[in-house]
Amino acid sequence: MTIQRIKPGPRMSGAVVHGNTVYLAGQVASQSAGKSVTEQTTEILSIIDSLLAEAGSDKSKILMANIWLTDMATFQEMNAVWDAWVSPGNTPARATVEAKLAAPQFKVEIAVIAAK
Repeated sequence: MTIQRIKPGPRMSGAVVHGNTVYLAGQVASQSAGKSVTEQTTEILSIIDSLLAEAGSDKSKILMANIWLTDMATFQEMNAVWDAWVSPGNTPARATVEAKLAAPQFKVEIAVIAAK
């Protein structure tokens, strides 16, 4: 079985496809870094849409999502964007936790696993 790496870098790939499963690395918002959770979540979900499309999948096929927030007080703000984006009737299993992220300008990180 082949392994396809999408947007490979020296440390990680943006996505890896193995068989009919697509694994996305944790995505952060580089363009809206330091801005609101709403703006960062919107950007991250757009990145996820692009990576899934490049892998031959889409958000209706997401199996699992992991979301990290630097402040759980922003949970509802992030959920407002997520709820408007997620595919109705195809909501994935999901975990959301509070955590310190790689750099202080990032308030949200999201990683997903999807079927092709």
